[in-house]
Amino acid sequence: MSPSNLKLRALISALTLAVLSLPVAAAEQPWVTKSNANAKLLLNVVAKYSPEGASALGVDGFDEQITDLSRDLFEPTNKDLRAVIAEMEKRLKAETNPKVRQDLEILIGSAKDQMRSNTLDRKYFLPFNDLTQTIFGVVRSTLDPRIPKERQKTLLVRLQKYAGLAKGHRPVTELANERLRERLKANKNLLGPYKGEVEQAINNSPTLIAGMKDLLAKSDLKGWEPTFAALEKQLTDYNAQVKAQILPRARTDHRLPPEVYANNLKQFGVDIPPQELIAKALMSFAEIRNQMNITAGLIARERNLPNADYRAVMLELKKEQIPNDKVMPLYAERLAQIEEAVRKQDIVTLPSRKALIRLASAAENARSPAPHMNPPRLIGNTGEYGEFVLTTGMAPDASGKSLAFDDFTHQAGTWSITAHEARPGHELQFAKMIETGVSTARAVFAFNSVNVEGWALYAEAEMQPYEPLDGQLFALQARMLRAARAFLDPMVNLGEISPEGVKGFLMDEVGMSEGMATQEMQRYTFRSPGQATSYFYGYQRLMETRQAAEVALRKKFNRKAFNDFVLAQGLVPPQLLRKAVMQEFVPAQGK
Repeated sequence: MSPSNLKLRALISALTLAVLSLPVAAAEQPWVTKSNANAKLLLNVVAKYSPEGASALGVDGFDEQITDLSRDLFEPTNKDLRAVIAEMEKRLKAETNPKVRQDLEILIGSAKDQMRSNTLDRKYFLPFNDLTQTIFGVVRSTLDPRIPKERQKTLLVRLQKYAGLAKGHRPVTELANERLRERLKANKNLLGPYKGEVEQAINNSPTLIAGMKDLLAKSDLKGWEPTFAALEKQLTDYNAQVKAQILPRARTDHRLPPEVYANNLKQFGVDIPPQELIAKALMSFAEIRNQMNITAGLIARERNLPNADYRAVMLELKKEQIPNDKVMPLYAERLAQIEEAVRKQDIVTLPSRKALIRLASAAENARSPAPHMNPPRLIGNTGEYGEFVLTTGMAPDASGKSLAFDDFTHQAGTWSITAHEARPGHELQFAKMIETGVSTARAVFAFNSVNVEGWALYAEAEMQPYEPLDGQLFALQARMLRAARAFLDPMVNLGEISPEGVKGFLMDEVGMSEGMATQEMQRYTFRSPGQATSYFYGYQRLMETRQAAEVALRKKFNRKAFNDFVLAQGLVPPQLLRKAVMQEFVPAQGK
């Protein structure tokens, strides 16, 4: 895909379906019902132009529909977005409920953001569709074992439409090539995708196709074989065309036009200039490094290690790799230990049900190499919850070389990643929204990486004091990485460091494996430029809000009450969270 449209793309890719037979979500408050009626205006536009995305969000009635690539969607999409904005601005003038007004402002802002991204995309870039990755994502989410069997059957219809075997449909591979030629004819000066992105898409394709076939073979679907055989040939031919036609047009300079990168940062929730972000992150990196050397020195003394430098101590600890068959049992044990500490220390309210953790498949490693959480649908949720997916390496490159991770399969490395992706991090964050009945505007359209990832990094920090020394060292390493991201991502996009320089720095100074450093470098340069900065910035903004509440309340400050309140707000951006804390939480606690 092309480099903009980030907010919707990030949202859709993040909100993977996860349907379970669990308790029903909280009943809607009247203001939420009214707000959700307003949000439906924007959801209808999402569903019209990205039905796969609408399904992933939980919107009913679109499971058999696919994105229409038979025509250029730029003008129709923006026309519909302008109409929605006009209607919501009209409703805003008449609305008196402050929460509904705030949600209308969120919805209007989201629609305007989407239009801005569409316009920049149109201005600068050739349309590049990694169709194999897109279709794999649809297959993976639909055939999730937690999805009802009846709903899984809709995948057969979608696959027939993708392959052009359904009445009124042509193969999506043909349509994507038509849109490419159409834009080339209109403007020969459009920028191609980054060369590394195209090469990675080509390299990943066989793994993703094999992953789709494996998922279908293990499913209960009948008669998928002829359709998939046609689609497999089409995708294979399409990727050969990508290699022959798009790769020669790919740009060798990974850097985005400055206004595109600035827009990326804004879409992810970073509202300060890149240079200011770099300065803040460099300072934080140095402070964390000092803390790491103190902790590493204590571990070296405890274990009689000859070198107390944090890099040397981490290398020693990473040698204690866990056998493959012991990885998941260890993560289950680690989660139980973290939950026990959360309850004992009154950090946040936890549910009684178990969190879900599993290993990624080879195809999932290719599609999304970093460990991640598959959140539940946030619309029409009936008690579904997310899952922590532990990835194990990079897909093979052009030479066939695979890069395994050693970062999360040693004892000390399991603490922070579990706190971040499971509890009290992402898994709890999304579960709380379901259980408290957050409005669609706050759960979906206020979504930005700053608020999501800021909470997860904050959750790591909350747990660090209750971990053993080796776990604390790698908790600090995780925080160091987020600070490094916040200066390396903008620096590489401003041309102040090379991609190889990024990779080398992460391996030498942060202590990452070559595989993890490679996927990090790819994240900054083409997978999602700007997104990696959101962890550090979100954590800083959340800590600022907490400290402001502590100053206001002093001895009346209650950590558990604060954390529960933050989670109940949904995925709102930092300025709205700060307002809620200071105007609602602080007065209520101060009584």
